Amino acid sequence: MAWIDGDLVLQRVNPALCDWLGQGVAGVRGLSLDALDARPPQLAEGARRALREERRVWLRESRLRSVLGDRTADVALTPQDGGLLLELLPCAGEVAAGTRLTETLRGFAHEVRGPLAGMRGAAQLLQRRLEGSAERELAQLVIDEVDRLAALSERLLVSGGKPRLAMHNVHEILERVAALATADIAAVPIRRDYDPSLPAVRVDADRVQQALLNLVHNAQQAGATCLSLRTRIERDPRLPDRGVRRALRIEVGDDGCGVPAELAQTLFEPLVSGRADGHGLGLAIAREIAHEHGGMLAFTSRPGATWFSLLLPVGE
Repeated sequence: MAWIDGDLVLQRVNPALCDWLGQGVAGVRGLSLDALDARPPQLAEGARRALREERRVWLRESRLRSVLGDRTADVALTPQDGGLLLELLPCAGEVAAGTRLTETLRGFAHEVRGPLAGMRGAAQLLQRRLEGSAERELAQLVIDEVDRLAALSERLLVSGGKPRLAMHNVHEILERVAALATADIAAVPIRRDYDPSLPAVRVDADRVQQALLNLVHNAQQAGATCLSLRTRIERDPRLPDRGVRRALRIEVGDDGCGVPAELAQTLFEPLVSGRADGHGLGLAIAREIAHEHGGMLAFTSRPGATWFSLLLPVGE
């Protein structure tokens, strides 16, 4: 959805439309309707007709421009508050593609359950034979992570991956991420800059941990020699589809090579990666997790200083 003013400029957009177009909110807000039209002037003519006749106008199988290429959708344009409400419904082919992806992910989740059980059993055997407390802690870390991945796989198979929200101390989640990052073969020093006054926040701890791990791994793969984890409260943040009084800002910083300029607009899209051996899923999943929680994921980058910021709304 989007709200378009009388000059046919997009003024408010929701995350679903941004995702479908493959752009962030800043890249979509302020665009003219013509900029989205792959077959001009179909959208502008439909919009003017809706305003003139004061009724909803449907444009079937419209072609719209997106970062992923031209895509097809049915578009509804409804007069509202002196402008137009734009509703976009992906056509059957688009929905089918999403369904195929979901089924592929479910198939993957089904297949990994066996190997995960084997890994857990092997880690338990190692834990019994190890004498040093540090080694036993590492084995327990493996067991806990296997359990977490098994739970995520089960949720993908059964419940469609909906977040399970509960009150959590975000610093406990961050310390878990730090422990896993330190145990990685590509581990680098981690600096912590926490605000100890932060309140507990209602999140799915496993999902948020996954998002932060993806950001940390991305930084490690960018050639970082040092990572930073930082937490702050942000007042009156600008979230994609609503206003809140407070949000928790969790930042992951690194001193790596930075985000290539040619990827800046599409960095969070699936299959977009700056590395030849990259799959381009880590950041896309992290952004999806942010949206699940009503938050957002953003970044600033230059060589030697890249920061990814996860914003999560904080309840009263």
